[in-house]
Parts: sequence; structure tokens; C-alpha cells
Amino acid sequence: MMRRKDGKPKRKARRTMPEYEGGYKDNPKSQGLLNPAWHNTPLENSYAVISLFSGCGGLDLGLLGGFSYLGEEYSTLPLEIIGAYDNNPDSVETYNLNLGEHASLMTLTEESTQGLARADILIGGFPCQDFSSSGGKLGFGGARGELYKVLLAYMRFHQPQVVIAENVPYLAKLSGGDYLATIVRDFESAGYHFDIWELYGPDYGLPQSRRRLFIIGVRDDIQGFPAKPSATHLGTHVPIAEAISDLETITDESIPNQSQYFVATRAKAGGGQGDHTNAPDRVAYCIRANARGRIQFHYALPRRLTVRESARLQSFPDEFVFPFSTQRNFTMIGNAVPPILAHFVGRSIHEFLAAVHALENISETFRHTYPLLVEQLDVEQLSFFSAD
Repeated sequence: MMRRKDGKPKRKARRTMPEYEGGYKDNPKSQGLLNPAWHNTPLENSYAVISLFSGCGGLDLGLLGGFSYLGEEYSTLPLEIIGAYDNNPDSVETYNLNLGEHASLMTLTEESTQGLARADILIGGFPCQDFSSSGGKLGFGGARGELYKVLLAYMRFHQPQVVIAENVPYLAKLSGGDYLATIVRDFESAGYHFDIWELYGPDYGLPQSRRRLFIIGVRDDIQGFPAKPSATHLGTHVPIAEAISDLETITDESIPNQSQYFVATRAKAGGGQGDHTNAPDRVAYCIRANARGRIQFHYALPRRLTVRESARLQSFPDEFVFPFSTQRNFTMIGNAVPPILAHFVGRSIHEFLAAVHALENISETFRHTYPLLVEQLDVEQLSFFSAD
């Protein structure tokens, strides 16, 4: 073993992703890597979306669609991201590398929202650390506990039709639910009505025991409300081995993102907040943003999960690049909204807005002649009677 001049063992250098002058996009291995569907011209009659606290883009990717995951196709939705904002440089570069140049580096404040574009849909995973069961549970007393008011300010000034706010389920339990009640009450004061959706990832095909809380709002002048997405995998959860077993034996160094397949250290149990060894026939434990805190062991190999394995368990498609060091990538992945969960939410929102649009376009004559029939028609049927 190599030793330093003082006689102590020389520490092994940590492997990181290579640095490029213009960012990871200059890496020749990344050329042609990304799914072109994520860069296509938006579909006709798309709804404009503004994204606050966008992170690396998990929520946004889910709403856009146009990707496959574990053999399932998640179709492109007629939603267009017209602006995305986050204060983390890693997240912004990762977002733009994968989803196009939508994201801007910005420290969001209530005042800054007035200068943003007006959109049909507002989305935002406002920071969850102060509401998380694994965080300080500081609530509004934490440094980021009142950042939900940035979304509130946008709602008051721009009046989007629909709001999708996302956070951790523990927000509904913290202080007996008082924090969530206050947030919803504040949101309602901007002229909206809300419902709370708690989605359990495995029920929707996510191979990880992750729950997310979606606070869904509709402007008060719009009738009706989106339907909560129906579970697709009740009783048929996808186990971790089924999700990532093909990543165990990859040896081709020409594979793009290859360092994300191989960089995984051997881990010693006992140093984390309850280290976890995954069972091959069950869904994985919840992926955390801090890989040093709670160790996720591979279900069969004596090592931690790799960046790529963790991204797969979060439902990021393999084409999605995480270009930074292992720890920085783990942080982005752990903080992200699973794209497939976001997709089910986005699909419900789109179906609702399409129904609202179809109803608005029905001729006044037909509406007044057959009012009871209009109430019973679905979206496809309404389109036959549209005035345009």
C-alpha cells in the first residue's frame, strides 16, 4: 500500500465524472445520447407549464412524457415547459442537458415570480427538508419552510388554471397536519380549490417504497376537478431484482453513462441511520438524497447501489444523464420526483383541462337545448359538439 511522507496510508482517489470546459455537453460520449422526444416541438394545442424548484427535472420529465421505462411507454403529453427555475447549478445543468434549455439558475423569491411568464399550469416541488421525517422537522421555522409562498405569489399574480405542488407525505402529519392545513388555506386565498393526493410509488409501477404528496389546485372560476390517478400495479409491485438485475453484469466500457454503472464503493454497515439491505423479491427501500446517511446495499452484491441503479429505481430512463460526481448525482436523484408518478398526475391534469376546453367550445345553442346531456358527455363525446 502506498504511504504518505508521514507514514500514514495514502487515501485512494475518489473517481468522479470528467470535467469539460463547457459542461458535460462537451463530452463526445454524450452526443446523440438523449431521447429526441424530449426535444421535439410541443404537440398542437399544448398547455403552457411553468416549473418552480424544478431540480434536475423529474417532475417535468413526467409531465412531458415521451419515454419508456421497464418496458412501458409513457406517451408524450400536450404540455410545454416554457420556463423552469432552480437555485442549484448542478440541477439546472442536468435539466438542460436532458430536457432542453428550459431551466434557468435563479434564487426564487415571492417578488421574482412577477417577472416570470404566465402559464396554464404551475408546478413546483417546494423544498421538503423542513417537513421531512428524516430532516429537522422544523416546519415554517426552518430556512426553507416558507418557500411554498413563492408558488402562492405566482398564483396570485399570474392566475394559472391548475396548480401541482409536491412535497413529502410527512407534511400531512407534522404538527398534527397544521402545516399542511396552513399551506392549503394560503393557496385557497389566491382563488383556488384544492385536493390532496398521496401516491404510493409501487402501486404505479415504481420499484421503490416511495410516497409523494401532491397538492392539486384548480382556479375557482373553473368547474370540476381532475381525477386522482388510478393505481396500475395493485398486487403486482415490481421488485428490485426485476428492475435492475440487468445492470449487474454490464462490462462494455463503450456504453454512454458507463461510469454511472460501475462507480459503487464497498460499504460497511453500521454508519448510517439504519442501513438497508434490499431483498430481491421486494420493492427497494426509499432512495435518499444523502448517500452517506443511509446506505442502500445491493440485494445480491456486497456494495452500495450505483448512481444508475438508483436512477432506475427512481424511474429515470437510462437515457437520462447525471453528469457530476457520485455524491452530487445521488443528491439530485434522491431529491427528484419519480417521473412515472409525475406522468400519471400530468395525464390526469391534461384530461381535465381537455374536458374543460371541450365544454367551453360547445355551441351555446346546443348547451341550452340539451343541458342534462352536456353534463353526462365525456371528453371525446364533447369534441363532436364543439363550436370550432
